[in-house]
Amino acid sequence: HMAVTVLLFASWADALGSEVTLDLPSGARVQDVLNSLLARAGDRTLPKPMVAVNQRYARPDTLVASGDEVAIIPPVAGG
Repeated sequence: HMAVTVLLFASWADALGSEVTLDLPSGARVQDVLNSLLARAGDRTLPKPMVAVNQRYARPDTLVASGDEVAIIPPVAGG
């Protein structure tokens, strides 16, 4: 297992707080981070976010490693 720090913004932060540490199995991917966060959010509907790992945009199948910083960046409502 590994600890990954997740930074959350906008609606995701409203639902879960601005920072969460997740305990994930080794070999976890960005999608596993999202699934874990959505499980914590319960029945709340959250917009599909962009995800950055160590300040680089990442795809759902990107591997995350212990100590990585994952940022969840929801779409910004324009106006």
